Amino acid sequence: MDTVRFRTMTRQEVDTAVTWAAREGWNPGLNDAECFWPVDPEGYFCAECNGKIVGTAAVVNYNDRFAFGGFYIVEPEYRAHGIGMQLSRYAMAHAGSRVIGFDGVVAMVEKYQRDGLVLHYNNARYEGTGGGRMPEGLVQVRDLPFPELAAYDTAHFPAPRERFLRLWTSQPGHLGLAVPDRDGTLIGYGVRRPCCTGYKIGPLFARDRPTAEQILDGLVADIPGEPFYLDIPVPNADAVALVKDRGMNPVFFTARLYTTPDPVPLPLNEIFGVTTFELG
Repeated sequence: MDTVRFRTMTRQEVDTAVTWAAREGWNPGLNDAECFWPVDPEGYFCAECNGKIVGTAAVVNYNDRFAFGGFYIVEPEYRAHGIGMQLSRYAMAHAGSRVIGFDGVVAMVEKYQRDGLVLHYNNARYEGTGGGRMPEGLVQVRDLPFPELAAYDTAHFPAPRERFLRLWTSQPGHLGLAVPDRDGTLIGYGVRRPCCTGYKIGPLFARDRPTAEQILDGLVADIPGEPFYLDIPVPNADAVALVKDRGMNPVFFTARLYTTPDPVPLPLNEIFGVTTFELG
């Protein structure tokens, strides 16, 4: 094995990570790189051998307390040489003393734990088919006062992410729908984005299952016959019941891990769809 060096990636090289993610079957969104990069341009890393990128990783710092890791991919012919572990440690150093979250491969949980990560729960991706009627009572996310949307999102994510949120809700082909209560208080919202195959729904945050169903129905109404995917935290029993009652099929599972046994607490009972496995 020739000498491998580790460095940050350029914006264009992040497209390589997204392409590899598609090749791995992770089905990234068509505009993911445009949304991910501005969150932390210094948070994307690669392993390079003889001028060729052979591994990618991201550890994106959201604020001074929380970061999230993803895009851990090593080219198949360069695996089993320790490159992934070295790249992981190099990337994690970017987070400093921050708590880091990951969505990892379930089969590798024991290895993650030996590396000091703590398993908290599993997520599951379910596939459904779009179509149906648009429910009443939904509003476009873009018509909401942004501070209200950002405050609701922050209550369901470990850190404020205003820059990401503005991009996530405004990309071409992205659809964001929300439900206000009778007094105008936001009680749920979700976003649909086009992916290499079909669409993904994420986030889907809601006060309760009926609100989550209302938003989900709206997000899939105008994509009849198209596949869509929803990533749910398995501890949310209502989310599990929702996908099963709709006849959706499980595609795969991930393990949500953190670098601490005590991360920022989240209201999992109100998280019906994870935003993205790459950035949390």
